[in-house]
Amino acid sequence: AEASEIYSADGIMIGRFFNQNRQPVKYDEVNPDFWHALIDTEDERFYKHHGIDPIGLIGAAKDMVMHHDARGASTITQQLAKNMFRVRTQYSTGLLGYIPGLRMLIMKSKEWIIATKLEMMYDKKDILIMYANTVDFGSNAYGIKTACKTYFNTTPKKMTTEQAAVLVGMLKATSYYNPIANPKNSLKRRNVVMDNMVTHGDMSRLTYDSLKEIPIKLQYSVENTYDGQATYFREAVANYLKDWCKQNGYDLYTSGLKIYTTVDTKMQKYAEEAAIKRMRIVQQNFKAHWGDRDPWVDEDGNVIPGFIEDKVQKLPEYNHLVEKYGNTNPDSVAICLNKPHKVKLFDYKKGYIEKEMSTIDSLKYMVHFMHCGFVAMEPQTGYVKAWVGDIDFQTWKYDKVTSMRQPGSTFKLFVYTEAMNQGLTPCDKRRDEYISMDVYDKIKKKVVTWTPSNANGSFSGDSMPLKSAFAKSVNSVAVRLGQEVGIANIIKTAHEMGIESPLDDTPSLALGSSDVNLLELVNSYCCVANNGKAHAPVLVTRIVDRDGNEVYTAPSETHQAIPYKSAFLMQQMLQGGMREPGGTSQPLWGYVGDYRDTEFGGKTGTSNNHSDAWFVGVSPNLVAGAWVGGEYRCIHFRTGALGQGSRTALPICGYFFQSLLKDPHFKRYHGKF
Repeated sequence: AEASEIYSADGIMIGRFFNQNRQPVKYDEVNPDFWHALIDTEDERFYKHHGIDPIGLIGAAKDMVMHHDARGASTITQQLAKNMFRVRTQYSTGLLGYIPGLRMLIMKSKEWIIATKLEMMYDKKDILIMYANTVDFGSNAYGIKTACKTYFNTTPKKMTTEQAAVLVGMLKATSYYNPIANPKNSLKRRNVVMDNMVTHGDMSRLTYDSLKEIPIKLQYSVENTYDGQATYFREAVANYLKDWCKQNGYDLYTSGLKIYTTVDTKMQKYAEEAAIKRMRIVQQNFKAHWGDRDPWVDEDGNVIPGFIEDKVQKLPEYNHLVEKYGNTNPDSVAICLNKPHKVKLFDYKKGYIEKEMSTIDSLKYMVHFMHCGFVAMEPQTGYVKAWVGDIDFQTWKYDKVTSMRQPGSTFKLFVYTEAMNQGLTPCDKRRDEYISMDVYDKIKKKVVTWTPSNANGSFSGDSMPLKSAFAKSVNSVAVRLGQEVGIANIIKTAHEMGIESPLDDTPSLALGSSDVNLLELVNSYCCVANNGKAHAPVLVTRIVDRDGNEVYTAPSETHQAIPYKSAFLMQQMLQGGMREPGGTSQPLWGYVGDYRDTEFGGKTGTSNNHSDAWFVGVSPNLVAGAWVGGEYRCIHFRTGALGQGSRTALPICGYFFQSLLKDPHFKRYHGKF
């Protein structure tokens, strides 16, 4: 098994997928003292035998007869055979392995045969490096490269002689001689290894006397598959490649692939900084907004009874307690759930804090947080350049870029695009007036009267240009327009432009009542910026296998999803959101106003009860979108400006664009439609 490596578009390794943390190296990339220590300790006649050491076998047998501490009889080549092939499993020994006395004979025979074949096919250097790349050093460190990083934060080339001796010493018994678990044993064993080097002429006695006095200095850090940059993005890459791996016979965690992605580490940094910067303020506002009250409320503003208790019952810990005490003893379960214990919690100021809290209180603490998602894409290529799935991956692994939520007014893009498809223009006018219509309510299973309202709760009665209605996000005009052009046609256009989620054929769709995710929404806005051409989101550009063969190249297929004329007119509409008086996207000027060489447009969105706040910012060469909301839909701001997309989601995009445009490295993202 070999770890797969993930690289950013700017050539930086941002993480790895692995079951066994292994990265192969070449013979010349390892300090020669490691080879000397290994051979002198594990197989002193390595260069003289052909896989099996008869002298070693005789010595081991003699030790057994004389009841001495048995020396190891396995050569390095035999150990390699054991590491690489399952010679010590029932799979290897078959039915005869059940016969007493035969099991070990069968296993050793297979080791000898394989070791002999290895010696026939490979030279000694190849065998040494294969062994060094496969051996287990404990702490999920497989191979010399990972071991050096795990225990000493160094490379095989830069490791010192005494560090090499520590690692070689561990091979006799990984746990017993582990420098973390058993430092005294490790120190003694290290000195034995260096003494062996003196005996075999690979180290002077003077050097040994000096090195043996040096204490073992560790920089211990166990890498896990979540370490590295752009963690949410990397998890998305794993999902992105799941079907491809299955169809092509690869395992992302063992096949040793090199995966080259679209994300840019600098842009990713700007995105993460923008999200944290704004969400810290959103969280403060949310806390002040609710005070000591519980923020989980229904559509009428009433606190939902049993909300926390319902969430607790879905925890693994709850199921474990029920199994332990049974349903007949609920008091014991409740006592345990309310018993304080140390918990690690996310905190904006300190990163993480430890508190004495019960399970119920810690859950209450966690659901009081607001969350966000952010993604930036190139409209011409579909390349995802930055991806923020939430404010902290270690605490909340659920990715908000791909979570399904109501898009609110950001969905009006498709209503107005279909209107342009049918020959209307931004100059055509529609009246802002009261609307009432009968619709079928799927939840209540009956026909109800629907009377959509505007955000300000009133209707002007005026006839206004569509450009102005879109800029001000007037709901009455969008609903009337949806009925005029046909909801079925809007659905078709949305799917053509990049929405993949199913959409309900209902009048409220015009106001974004059907769930979508941020990725597909931003991708659809890219279609407008790309003059009507749609491109599926691209996360991976190419993949190279462990032998250096290119086995995957990203498709570059686009299709004309909407006419160029419609795309051009919608570009003007989006820019109108920033230029028209009362446009909901105007606050973006506060972030990008200094960069007049670039044209911007955008659309805000807020769901009915302020559960979801959105903003998608559009420029000719980059589109960015953000979502802000509670973990659950019943956790939200009450009515008011604090929960609107322009106040919560827009600033994330604003900070991101501001940092990007200021950076001379990203001049290519400046431009006009």
